[in-house]
Amino acid sequence: MMELIQQLVSSLGVDEEQAKVGAGLLFKLAKDKLGTSEFSQVADVVPGINELIGSAPESGGLLGAIGGLASAFGGKAGGLGELANLAGGFSKLGLDSGMIGKFVPIILAFVQAKGGDIIKTLLEQVLKPSN
Repeated sequence: MMELIQQLVSSLGVDEEQAKVGAGLLFKLAKDKLGTSEFSQVADVVPGINELIGSAPESGGLLGAIGGLASAFGGKAGGLGELANLAGGFSKLGLDSGMIGKFVPIILAFVQAKGGDIIKTLLEQVLKPSN
């Protein structure tokens, strides 16, 4: 886990807590969207992933409510809800939502180095915004 956190800190200029919680938010989203067997494949190559997920704040407040409301409409609106929840979590860290897009490629490169293309593709399907 520390290897990933150090990569985020050095590449993005965030502090260790921001790196941990930001990664935790993204892995929590992946856990929520992937099936149990798929997520366990990701978890196998990311040491301490459950600790990272545990550091992610629960969705809440106005952004969480907007996200929940948008998710209730399904489809594209569900993606909007997830983005609102992520943006809210990053905001609690003092990071703007644009940082989400900077965390994702670093996390994807890390899991690819540890678990190969299959694991990267699994994670990429849930972390990359749909076109």
